[in-house]
Amino acid sequence: MNPRVLVSDPLAEEGIEILRGGADVDVKTDLSEDALVGIIGDYDALLVRSGTQVTARVIEAGTKLRFIGRAGAGVDNIDADAATRRGIIVANAPEGNTLAATEHTCAMMLSLARNIPQANASVKSKQWKRSKFIGVEVNEKILGIVGFGRIGKEVAKRATAMNMRIIAYDPFIAKDRAEELGVEIVDLPELFGRADFITVHTPLIKETRHVINAKTIAGMKDGVRIINCARGGIIDEQALYDAIVAGKVAGAALDVFEDEPPFESPLLTLDKVITTPHLGASTVEAQANVAVSVARQALSVLSGGDAKYVVNAPMIPPDQAEALAPFTALMGRMARLLMAMSDGRIEGINITYAGEIPHLDQASRYLTRQTVKGILDQILHLPVNIVNAGVVAAERGIAIGETVGGETRGFRNLIKIVLRTDRGEETMEGSVFSRTRQRVVAIDGYTMDLDPSGHLVISKHLDQPGVIGRASTTLGRANVNIAGMQVGRIHPGEEAIMVLNVDSDVPPEAIEEIRTHPGIYAAWFVDI
Repeated sequence: MNPRVLVSDPLAEEGIEILRGGADVDVKTDLSEDALVGIIGDYDALLVRSGTQVTARVIEAGTKLRFIGRAGAGVDNIDADAATRRGIIVANAPEGNTLAATEHTCAMMLSLARNIPQANASVKSKQWKRSKFIGVEVNEKILGIVGFGRIGKEVAKRATAMNMRIIAYDPFIAKDRAEELGVEIVDLPELFGRADFITVHTPLIKETRHVINAKTIAGMKDGVRIINCARGGIIDEQALYDAIVAGKVAGAALDVFEDEPPFESPLLTLDKVITTPHLGASTVEAQANVAVSVARQALSVLSGGDAKYVVNAPMIPPDQAEALAPFTALMGRMARLLMAMSDGRIEGINITYAGEIPHLDQASRYLTRQTVKGILDQILHLPVNIVNAGVVAAERGIAIGETVGGETRGFRNLIKIVLRTDRGEETMEGSVFSRTRQRVVAIDGYTMDLDPSGHLVISKHLDQPGVIGRASTTLGRANVNIAGMQVGRIHPGEEAIMVLNVDSDVPPEAIEEIRTHPGIYAAWFVDI
């Protein structure tokens, strides 16, 4: 008997035909949650786009489900955690719309440079004002690409063919990998300061929200042009509006907005802003590509094979999961700390396991990939999990190393993570003392006994009187209460490290003030 597949959102016919080659397929769209719950128990696989909300309730009712596929890049509408708990594979089709988004970006950039939408509207209103629409050439202009993933790379290839000079910012791309494409990797302030055109291709996360804002726009060239075909919210729209009105920004091309549809946005009142209604992935080919990709993955899983783009982690045996849970938690927190303290471009991650770690012969790969996931998924918009963490790292030229054995320095177990960047190394060591007690025991060689949870302020500073006091005074003025403190040093009077447990978020301006204090080399706030 063929497996049964339910398609609950419109899917390109090319994908449906592939499914019919190995399964019985029902296409039932516009289902309510109750309706979906009522029928999902009859199906082995569920394929959706963005319309269907695959909730935990739906997943619980899907007693036969083995596969849930999303015909597109995101999985925001699927409760992947609930699926993982049930052992259901969740996969998507992240590459299917890459070229569509790439070409739309290039089309928007050229339309912006040559005022094509405005000129088209003028002619159709029976005006012939050639001098009004004088544009600029992209030839030999500098294109700054913020986010150098799949789409960013494809944009770079096409811009290079138009004789543009490409600079890019991405903390997860090795320089040599970018140089193979003739792209110069720079930091973000340099990119903003040098680029004639800026296009963004990053996820919308805490670190990228309003990355283009009044302050960063002030550091850009006069007459810069900005393109966003990625995510609404990456640009502070009010700041962009003000900069265009003031003449600082020559124009913008926007496919996405913070609120969609953006009918109340003042940007729509500006002739120098061209817009499209979130069309980045809207091509016939892209819709067919994602449908074909997810259909093939569904048939592979249903016949006992693998899915290429799994977005949830496979289950490990329950007895191992329970024993490894404190190690997984510790390594995830160490990953967040390391990322917060690192401002370089990641080139490698090395992990050493020593001492008594349950099931280490079977679990070291699992723990390593969990750590890589914890590092990468803080910034990447791609789903990163222990299935694809190694592949995602390799695509970005990040080397992953794993060593079992070594000195424990008196601990029952010791895990050391070394994050190597183009600016040096950050090292952290941790140990699990019990199921509920995990500690960071060293940072960059400085010993301590740190509970890596909650709100933390970390500083590297000169070990001399008054330095810690000045930092504490700044936090006090910001109404931030200090709950605990760890200080580590190797030699008196030289560099030391301080970690403060605080009771609340620390305002960015307070951290900036701490960084300016004499004797403070660096300071960070981390919320774990």
